[in-house]
Formats: sequence, C-alpha cells, structure tokens
Amino acid sequence: MKPILFDRIQTNHTSFEVDFAIENNVTFIIGDSGTGKSAVYSFLQEMAAENKSILCFNYLDQKKGYKTSIKRSKEKLFIIDNADILLDDAMRWYIATDGKNQYILIGRNPTGLMLSQEDMMELDSSTADGKTKFSLKHAF
Repeated sequence: MKPILFDRIQTNHTSFEVDFAIENNVTFIIGDSGTGKSAVYSFLQEMAAENKSILCFNYLDQKKGYKTSIKRSKEKLFIIDNADILLDDAMRWYIATDGKNQYILIGRNPTGLMLSQEDMMELDSSTADGKTKFSLKHAF
C-alpha cells in the first residue's frame, strides 16, 4: 500500500541529515549493528517532538500503553525502533492491516507483518563536507 501520510521524511541534526523517500505504508528498516539505525531513530524522535503527526516508540515503551496509542490513532506516522522486541504477533498483524496510519519499523525480524521485498529497506549513508546523510535503499 502506498504511503498515506508521508512520502518523504527529512531532518537535520548537527552533522547528520536524514532524507528518506518512503514508498510504502509500512517500511521495515533492517541492518547489522553499527549501521546507524538507532542514531537515525533518535534524530527522528527529535523531529517528532515538533510534529504531532509523528509518534515514536522503542523497547523502553514496552509497558507504557503503546498498543492502545497505536490502535486509537488515525493519520499518524509511527516510528518504532527495536520492533523485534516491542511488537508481539497481534501487534504485527494489526500494523500489517492498519489502513489509518503509516509505519517505519526498525529491527531485524519482519515476520508476521506480511511485507514484500519492496517494503524491506536498509540504511545507506554517505559523507560529504563533514556531513553524513542517511537515506534508504532496497535491502534485496
């Protein structure tokens, strides 16, 4: 399904830039440790503080009612880091079938989300003039 809210996410943080072209309603970012996934999450979390259409969750929110927040929301972009830890099977099914919200999930295991290879992305980074730019590329 095509993105229902954002087709591009851009933000800057000191010497880092995030510029994501979003192709689908659910985007799963995979990658090895040390590729910048958690750093990018923190930059997006800062952006969410200024944009009420974006809500961020990670493993620290496991006991804070994030499920209710997701299920009651409409027209929000949810960015979820450590999705492997945070999302149980029921939430994975809910996200896979949710037509009211958009998701960027960061993790290693997309099982249960009914995703295609087009939905699976990796971080791509390049550095120029002392600034590192993070973008997305297809994982497969």
